[in-house]
Amino acid sequence: MTTIREIFQTYGPEYLDRYQATMPGDHRKVVEAIITCRTSACGVALYQCEQCGEPHILYRSCGNRHCPTCQHHKSRKWLENQMNRQLPGHHFMITFTVPQTLRPFVRSNQRTAYSAMFQASSEAIKILAADEKYVGGDLPGFLGVLHTWGRQLHYHPHIHYVVPAGALSTKEQRWHPSRIDFFVPVRALSRLFRAKFRDEIAKVGLLGLIPLEVWQTDWNVNCQAAEAGEHPLRYLAPYVFKVAISNSRIVKVENRTVFFRYKKPRSRRWRTMALEVMEFIRRFLQHVLPTGFMKIRYYGFMNPNSSVSLDEINGLIEMASGFTVTAPEPETEPLPVMTCMLCGATLRYRCLLLPCLPAGTTTGRLCTSPPENPG
Repeated sequence: MTTIREIFQTYGPEYLDRYQATMPGDHRKVVEAIITCRTSACGVALYQCEQCGEPHILYRSCGNRHCPTCQHHKSRKWLENQMNRQLPGHHFMITFTVPQTLRPFVRSNQRTAYSAMFQASSEAIKILAADEKYVGGDLPGFLGVLHTWGRQLHYHPHIHYVVPAGALSTKEQRWHPSRIDFFVPVRALSRLFRAKFRDEIAKVGLLGLIPLEVWQTDWNVNCQAAEAGEHPLRYLAPYVFKVAISNSRIVKVENRTVFFRYKKPRSRRWRTMALEVMEFIRRFLQHVLPTGFMKIRYYGFMNPNSSVSLDEINGLIEMASGFTVTAPEPETEPLPVMTCMLCGATLRYRCLLLPCLPAGTTTGRLCTSPPENPG
């Protein structure tokens, strides 16, 4: 099966040579990381069979957050943590999307524009949740995940929020539940989102770079109800640490053309798309995030620094409901056990050997505990 790593190993050097003059540094780092992933350039982890003593050497993964080989373990771990923290009762998934005419600006000013999207959308939720006509609580809690790609790898920046159905009134110290099928009006969210985004861009002096028709267009906001937080969390988990396309969607590479599968919205039928390999790599790299940018953010009582704990929120929900409520037990898959290919016994971690580093830098050391993602 052809993988993203194989595509980059074969054609990545050509892409680097062709576009080295105009290529962002973040993109170059991602290309180089994917090319060297699970090779000796990343070092090796040494394991030994507990029964037959046979040594096993595994090449380490690069660990880059845009590498499709490295993210599965992180995604599972994040989902398990969030399932343990979820509140009982109904939830909503609210999605904020910027209009197509704004996307060139966002792509050229990613750090500023993404931050403005988070700030504007989160403030819009807080303002409307505090309105007595809707929820009436000044402290909602929610988490947001930035997602930048469409099914055909087009640039499509938007933010998904998972929002419990209610908010805390800090004045009354009481939980205000929302309706199970309605949180706040999406049209009002759309207008607030647009206005707040405009204010954020004006603060940094970039408003003149945006076409005027952007502010005369309706911005798309969607709100979907869910019976429990588990459903939107499981939907979002693959996107939290996932990159623009997974290896399973790659059909083949033939005559410098990459064939991959996709589904249209509201369709279950798989279709196949063909892209010239340089265009495929370009579309993949346009979803690389700025270095250090946080694509997952927590707000209100979901923020780890909140003065109100989730246990307190859970207690207030029980008081508002008049009976004890419990969140469903998370269903998590156990991590696979590494076994010997010769006898099937369990492998025990021995040490980690890092590659040789340039003179003057710190060399690798032997580790007593296994790496989180050995390869």
